[in-house]
Amino acid sequence: MATISDVATRAGVSTATVSRALNGKSTVDPALAERVLAAAAELGYRPNGPARNLRKQETAVLALIISDVENPFFTAIARGVEDVAHAAGYSVVLCNSDDEPDKEREYVDVALQERVAGVLLSPTGRGDSAELLSRNNTPVVAVDRPLPNSAGDTVLVDTRLAAKEATLHLVEQGYRRIACLTGPSGVLTADDRLAGYRDGLRAAKLPASAALVRRSEFKAPGAKQAARSLLTQDELPDAVLVANSMMAVGVLETCAELGLRPGRDIGVVAFDDAPWTTLLDPPLTVVAQPAYDMGVVAAQLLLDRISGEHTDMSTTTLSAHLVARGSSTRP
Repeated sequence: MATISDVATRAGVSTATVSRALNGKSTVDPALAERVLAAAAELGYRPNGPARNLRKQETAVLALIISDVENPFFTAIARGVEDVAHAAGYSVVLCNSDDEPDKEREYVDVALQERVAGVLLSPTGRGDSAELLSRNNTPVVAVDRPLPNSAGDTVLVDTRLAAKEATLHLVEQGYRRIACLTGPSGVLTADDRLAGYRDGLRAAKLPASAALVRRSEFKAPGAKQAARSLLTQDELPDAVLVANSMMAVGVLETCAELGLRPGRDIGVVAFDDAPWTTLLDPPLTVVAQPAYDMGVVAAQLLLDRISGEHTDMSTTTLSAHLVARGSSTRP
Protein backbone atom coordinates (compact mmCIF):
# COMPACT_ATOMS: atom_id res chain seq x y z
CA MET A 1 0.00 0.00 0.00
CA ALA A 2 1.39 3.40 -1.01
CA THR A 3 2.31 5.82 1.77
CA ILE A 4 2.31 9.60 1.93
CA SER A 5 6.11 9.46 1.63
CA ASP A 6 5.77 7.53 -1.64
CA VAL A 7 3.49 10.23 -3.01
CA ALA A 8 5.91 12.96 -1.90
CA THR A 9 8.79 11.21 -3.63
CA ARG A 10 6.82 10.70 -6.85
CA ALA A 11 5.65 14.36 -6.91
CA GLY A 12 9.02 15.75 -5.83
CA VAL A 13 7.59 17.63 -2.83
CA SER A 14 7.60 17.31 0.96
CA THR A 15 5.14 15.14 2.88
CA ALA A 16 3.74 18.33 4.43
CA THR A 17 2.92 19.64 0.95
CA VAL A 18 1.25 16.34 0.09
CA SER A 19 -0.86 16.57 3.25
CA ARG A 20 -1.92 20.15 2.53
CA ALA A 21 -2.67 19.39 -1.11
CA LEU A 22 -4.78 16.32 -0.34
CA ASN A 23 -6.71 18.29 2.27
CA GLY A 24 -7.45 21.07 -0.20
CA LYS A 25 -5.45 23.80 1.51
CA SER A 26 -5.40 27.04 -0.51
CA THR A 27 -1.79 27.72 0.51
CA VAL A 28 -0.52 25.07 -1.91
CA ASP A 29 0.54 26.28 -5.37
CA PRO A 30 -2.01 24.93 -7.91
CA ALA A 31 0.73 23.39 -10.05
CA LEU A 32 2.17 21.54 -7.05
CA ALA A 33 -1.28 20.42 -5.98
CA GLU A 34 -1.90 19.00 -9.45
CA ARG A 35 1.37 17.05 -9.30
CA VAL A 36 0.48 15.67 -5.89
CA LEU A 37 -2.99 14.57 -6.98
CA ALA A 38 -1.56 12.96 -10.11
CA ALA A 39 1.10 11.11 -8.10
CA ALA A 40 -1.51 9.93 -5.58
CA ALA A 41 -3.72 8.63 -8.41
CA GLU A 42 -0.83 6.83 -10.10
CA LEU A 43 0.18 5.11 -6.86
CA GLY A 44 -3.36 4.36 -5.72
CA TYR A 45 -2.76 6.25 -2.48
CA ARG A 46 -5.69 6.54 -0.09
CA PRO A 47 -5.42 8.91 2.91
CA ASN A 48 -6.05 7.51 6.37
CA GLY A 49 -9.70 8.36 6.90
CA PRO A 50 -9.85 8.66 10.71
CA ALA A 51 -6.66 10.70 10.92
CA ARG A 52 -7.79 12.97 8.11
CA ASN A 53 -11.14 13.52 9.82
CA LEU A 54 -9.45 14.44 13.09
CA ARG A 55 -7.43 17.10 11.32
CA LYS A 56 -10.42 18.50 9.48
CA GLN A 57 -12.56 18.57 12.63
CA GLU A 58 -9.93 20.23 14.73
CA THR A 59 -12.52 22.23 16.66
CA ALA A 60 -14.77 19.24 17.36
CA VAL A 61 -12.41 16.76 19.04
CA LEU A 62 -11.46 16.53 22.74
CA ALA A 63 -8.61 14.43 24.11
CA LEU A 64 -9.19 12.64 27.41
CA ILE A 65 -5.93 11.44 28.99
CA ILE A 66 -6.52 9.24 32.04
CA SER A 67 -4.14 7.20 34.14
CA ASP A 68 -5.80 3.76 33.99
CA VAL A 69 -8.51 2.82 31.52
CA GLU A 70 -9.12 -0.49 33.39
CA ASN A 71 -10.08 1.33 36.58
CA PRO A 72 -13.91 1.65 36.79
CA PHE A 73 -13.47 5.08 38.41
CA PHE A 74 -11.85 6.47 35.26
CA THR A 75 -14.27 4.56 33.04
CA ALA A 76 -17.13 6.41 34.73
CA ILE A 77 -15.34 9.73 34.28
CA ALA A 78 -14.89 8.94 30.59
CA ARG A 79 -18.62 8.18 30.25
CA GLY A 80 -19.53 11.53 31.78
CA VAL A 81 -17.13 13.34 29.44
CA GLU A 82 -18.41 11.49 26.38
CA ASP A 83 -22.07 12.16 27.17
CA VAL A 84 -21.52 15.92 27.44
CA ALA A 85 -19.17 16.06 24.45
CA HIS A 86 -21.48 14.06 22.18
CA ALA A 87 -24.46 16.23 23.06
CA ALA A 88 -22.42 19.28 22.06
CA GLY A 89 -21.28 17.74 18.76
CA TYR A 90 -17.76 16.82 19.87
CA SER A 91 -15.91 13.52 19.61
CA VAL A 92 -13.62 12.21 22.36
CA VAL A 93 -10.25 10.51 21.88
CA LEU A 94 -9.37 8.35 24.90
CA CYS A 95 -5.71 7.98 25.92
CA ASN A 96 -4.28 5.81 28.73
CA SER A 97 -1.13 7.19 30.39
CA ASP A 98 -0.59 4.33 32.91
CA ASP A 99 0.46 7.10 35.32
CA GLU A 100 3.73 7.41 33.38
CA PRO A 101 4.93 10.99 32.68
CA ASP A 102 6.64 10.05 29.41
CA LYS A 103 3.51 8.34 28.08
CA GLU A 104 1.38 11.27 29.19
CA ARG A 105 3.72 13.65 27.32
CA GLU A 106 3.48 11.51 24.17
CA TYR A 107 -0.30 11.77 24.18
CA VAL A 108 -0.16 15.51 24.82
CA ASP A 109 2.18 15.84 21.82
CA VAL A 110 -0.30 13.87 19.68
CA ALA A 111 -3.18 16.06 20.89
CA LEU A 112 -1.27 19.17 19.89
CA GLN A 113 -0.27 17.74 16.52
CA GLU A 114 -3.90 16.86 15.78
CA ARG A 115 -4.97 20.33 16.99
CA VAL A 116 -7.72 19.06 19.27
CA ALA A 117 -10.09 21.68 20.64
CA GLY A 118 -9.15 20.91 24.24
CA VAL A 119 -7.70 18.35 26.64
CA LEU A 120 -9.08 16.72 29.79
CA LEU A 121 -6.18 15.39 31.82
CA SER A 122 -5.75 13.26 34.93
CA PRO A 123 -2.16 14.39 35.57
CA THR A 124 0.58 12.04 36.72
CA GLY A 125 1.84 14.93 38.84
CA ARG A 126 5.22 14.79 37.16
CA GLY A 127 6.47 16.16 33.86
CA ASP A 128 5.64 19.33 31.91
CA SER A 129 2.49 18.33 30.02
CA ALA A 130 0.37 21.10 31.52
CA GLU A 131 2.97 23.75 30.71
CA LEU A 132 3.23 22.47 27.15
CA LEU A 133 -0.54 22.76 26.67
CA SER A 134 -0.49 26.25 28.14
CA ARG A 135 2.32 27.39 25.84
CA ASN A 136 0.29 26.19 22.86
CA ASN A 137 -2.87 27.92 24.11
CA THR A 138 -4.75 24.62 24.24
CA PRO A 139 -7.59 24.68 26.80
CA VAL A 140 -7.15 22.05 29.50
CA VAL A 141 -9.16 20.85 32.49
CA ALA A 142 -7.60 18.63 35.14
CA VAL A 143 -9.71 15.79 36.54
CA ASP A 144 -9.14 13.99 39.87
CA ARG A 145 -5.76 15.69 40.39
CA PRO A 146 -4.64 19.32 39.95
CA LEU A 147 -2.18 20.39 37.28
CA PRO A 148 1.38 20.42 38.67
CA ASN A 149 2.99 23.86 38.75
CA SER A 150 0.33 25.29 36.46
CA ALA A 151 -2.93 27.16 36.86
CA GLY A 152 -5.99 25.68 35.23
CA ASP A 153 -9.53 24.49 35.69
CA THR A 154 -9.72 21.51 38.01
CA VAL A 155 -12.42 19.06 39.12
CA LEU A 156 -11.59 17.17 42.30
CA VAL A 157 -13.11 15.11 45.10
CA ASP A 158 -12.32 15.88 48.74
CA THR A 159 -10.72 12.48 49.28
CA ARG A 160 -8.82 13.57 52.39
CA LEU A 161 -12.09 14.22 54.22
CA ALA A 162 -13.56 11.01 52.81
CA ALA A 163 -10.58 8.99 54.06
CA LYS A 164 -10.94 10.54 57.51
CA GLU A 165 -14.63 9.62 57.63
CA ALA A 166 -13.89 6.06 56.47
CA THR A 167 -11.26 5.68 59.20
CA LEU A 168 -13.66 6.98 61.83
CA HIS A 169 -16.29 4.51 60.58
CA LEU A 170 -13.85 1.68 61.27
CA VAL A 171 -13.17 3.10 64.73
CA GLU A 172 -16.91 3.25 65.43
CA GLN A 173 -17.15 -0.43 64.49
CA GLY A 174 -14.62 -1.25 67.20
CA TYR A 175 -11.44 -1.58 65.13
CA ARG A 176 -8.34 -0.16 66.78
CA ARG A 177 -5.32 -1.31 64.79
CA ILE A 178 -6.29 0.18 61.46
CA ALA A 179 -3.94 0.04 58.47
CA CYS A 180 -3.81 2.07 55.27
CA LEU A 181 -2.78 0.87 51.83
CA THR A 182 -2.39 3.82 49.49
CA GLY A 183 -0.84 4.73 46.14
CA PRO A 184 2.59 6.02 45.15
CA SER A 185 4.23 8.87 47.05
CA GLY A 186 3.89 12.20 45.27
CA VAL A 187 0.53 11.38 43.68
CA LEU A 188 -1.88 13.82 45.31
CA THR A 189 -4.83 11.45 45.64
CA ALA A 190 -2.61 8.84 47.30
CA ASP A 191 -1.07 11.38 49.67
CA ASP A 192 -4.46 12.92 50.51
CA ARG A 193 -5.97 9.55 51.40
CA LEU A 194 -3.05 8.77 53.66
CA ALA A 195 -3.37 12.20 55.27
CA GLY A 196 -7.12 11.69 55.78
CA TYR A 197 -6.47 8.30 57.37
CA ARG A 198 -4.06 9.95 59.79
CA ASP A 199 -6.59 12.71 60.47
CA GLY A 200 -9.09 10.02 61.43
CA LEU A 201 -6.68 8.30 63.79
CA ARG A 202 -5.84 11.64 65.37
CA ALA A 203 -9.52 12.50 65.83
CA ALA A 204 -10.08 9.11 67.47
CA LYS A 205 -6.97 9.55 69.63
CA LEU A 206 -5.41 6.40 68.20
CA PRO A 207 -1.65 6.19 67.63
CA ALA A 208 -0.31 6.29 64.08
CA SER A 209 2.26 3.65 63.18
CA ALA A 210 4.50 3.40 60.11
CA ALA A 211 4.14 -0.40 60.41
CA LEU A 212 0.48 -0.02 59.44
CA VAL A 213 1.08 1.93 56.23
CA ARG A 214 1.98 0.52 52.83
CA ARG A 215 2.25 2.11 49.39
CA SER A 216 2.04 0.49 45.98
CA GLU A 217 0.96 1.23 42.43
CA PHE A 218 -2.76 1.89 42.05
CA LYS A 219 -3.28 -1.64 40.68
CA ALA A 220 -4.04 -5.12 41.99
CA PRO A 221 -0.60 -6.81 41.63
CA GLY A 222 1.29 -4.20 43.64
CA ALA A 223 -1.47 -4.00 46.23
CA LYS A 224 -1.49 -7.76 46.63
CA GLN A 225 2.21 -7.78 47.41
CA ALA A 226 1.88 -4.84 49.80
CA ALA A 227 -1.08 -6.44 51.54
CA ARG A 228 0.87 -9.65 52.12
CA SER A 229 3.63 -7.65 53.77
CA LEU A 230 1.02 -5.88 55.90
CA LEU A 231 -0.96 -8.96 56.89
CA THR A 232 1.91 -11.30 57.73
CA GLN A 233 3.74 -9.11 60.26
CA ASP A 234 3.84 -10.01 63.95
CA GLU A 235 1.20 -7.52 65.08
CA LEU A 236 -1.58 -7.80 62.53
CA PRO A 237 -3.94 -4.92 61.72
CA ASP A 238 -7.59 -5.59 62.47
CA ALA A 239 -8.81 -3.37 59.60
CA VAL A 240 -7.48 -1.75 56.45
CA LEU A 241 -8.40 1.29 54.37
CA VAL A 242 -7.59 0.72 50.68
CA ALA A 243 -7.05 3.63 48.27
CA ASN A 244 -9.00 2.34 45.25
CA SER A 245 -11.03 -0.57 43.91
CA MET A 246 -8.20 -2.00 41.77
CA MET A 247 -5.99 -2.22 44.85
CA ALA A 248 -8.90 -3.74 46.78
CA VAL A 249 -8.84 -6.71 44.40
CA GLY A 250 -5.25 -7.43 45.42
CA VAL A 251 -6.05 -6.99 49.10
CA LEU A 252 -9.03 -9.35 48.94
CA GLU A 253 -6.97 -11.96 47.08
CA THR A 254 -4.35 -11.82 49.82
CA CYS A 255 -7.01 -12.09 52.53
CA ALA A 256 -8.40 -15.20 50.84
CA GLU A 257 -4.96 -16.78 50.56
CA LEU A 258 -4.27 -16.10 54.26
CA GLY A 259 -7.69 -17.31 55.40
CA LEU A 260 -8.78 -13.88 56.63
CA ARG A 261 -12.50 -13.17 56.24
CA PRO A 262 -13.49 -9.52 55.64
CA GLY A 263 -16.08 -8.37 58.15
CA ARG A 264 -15.06 -11.12 60.56
CA ASP A 265 -11.30 -11.43 60.85
CA ILE A 266 -10.47 -8.06 59.34
CA GLY A 267 -12.41 -4.93 58.44
CA VAL A 268 -12.01 -3.65 54.88
CA VAL A 269 -13.03 -0.31 53.35
CA ALA A 270 -12.00 0.69 49.82
CA PHE A 271 -12.36 3.79 47.72
CA ASP A 272 -14.69 3.57 44.67
CA ASP A 273 -17.93 1.67 44.34
CA ALA A 274 -17.15 -0.74 41.48
CA PRO A 275 -20.02 -2.90 40.13
CA TRP A 276 -18.60 -6.08 41.69
CA THR A 277 -18.42 -4.74 45.26
CA THR A 278 -21.99 -5.82 46.10
CA LEU A 279 -21.44 -9.34 44.74
CA LEU A 280 -18.95 -10.31 47.45
CA ASP A 281 -19.82 -12.16 50.64
CA PRO A 282 -19.96 -9.98 52.61
CA PRO A 283 -20.39 -6.96 50.29
CA LEU A 284 -17.54 -4.45 50.33
CA THR A 285 -17.82 -1.17 52.24
CA VAL A 286 -16.75 1.64 49.94
CA VAL A 287 -16.09 5.34 49.69
CA ALA A 288 -18.25 6.17 46.67
CA GLN A 289 -16.86 8.99 44.52
CA PRO A 290 -19.07 10.86 41.99
CA ALA A 291 -16.88 9.83 39.04
CA TYR A 292 -19.55 10.28 36.35
CA ASP A 293 -20.40 13.72 37.68
CA MET A 294 -16.71 14.63 37.64
CA GLY A 295 -16.58 13.82 33.94
CA VAL A 296 -19.74 15.83 33.25
CA VAL A 297 -18.51 18.90 35.13
CA ALA A 298 -15.02 18.72 33.62
CA ALA A 299 -16.32 18.38 30.04
CA GLN A 300 -18.72 21.29 30.48
CA LEU A 301 -15.93 23.46 31.91
CA LEU A 302 -13.73 22.63 28.94
CA LEU A 303 -16.46 23.36 26.39
CA ASP A 304 -17.22 26.67 28.10
CA ARG A 305 -13.56 27.63 27.96
CA ILE A 306 -13.32 26.62 24.29
CA SER A 307 -16.36 28.77 23.47
CA GLY A 308 -15.04 31.71 25.49
CA GLU A 309 -17.94 31.62 27.97
CA HIS A 310 -15.60 30.71 30.82
CA THR A 311 -12.44 32.74 31.42
CA ASP A 312 -11.63 32.64 35.14
CA MET A 313 -9.70 29.65 36.47
CA SER A 314 -11.83 27.52 38.77
CA THR A 315 -11.57 24.52 41.07
CA THR A 316 -14.69 22.43 41.61
CA THR A 317 -14.53 20.07 44.59
CA LEU A 318 -17.19 17.38 44.83
CA SER A 319 -17.98 15.19 47.84
CA ALA A 320 -17.62 11.45 48.31
CA HIS A 321 -19.74 9.41 50.71
CA LEU A 322 -19.33 6.21 52.68
CA VAL A 323 -21.47 3.21 51.78
CA ALA A 324 -21.30 0.89 54.79
CA ARG A 325 -21.64 -2.83 54.06
CA GLY A 326 -20.67 -6.11 55.60
CA SER A 327 -16.90 -6.00 55.06
CA SER A 328 -16.48 -3.36 57.78
CA THR A 329 -19.43 -4.06 60.05
CA ARG A 330 -18.68 -6.31 62.98
CA PRO A 331 -21.15 -9.17 63.51
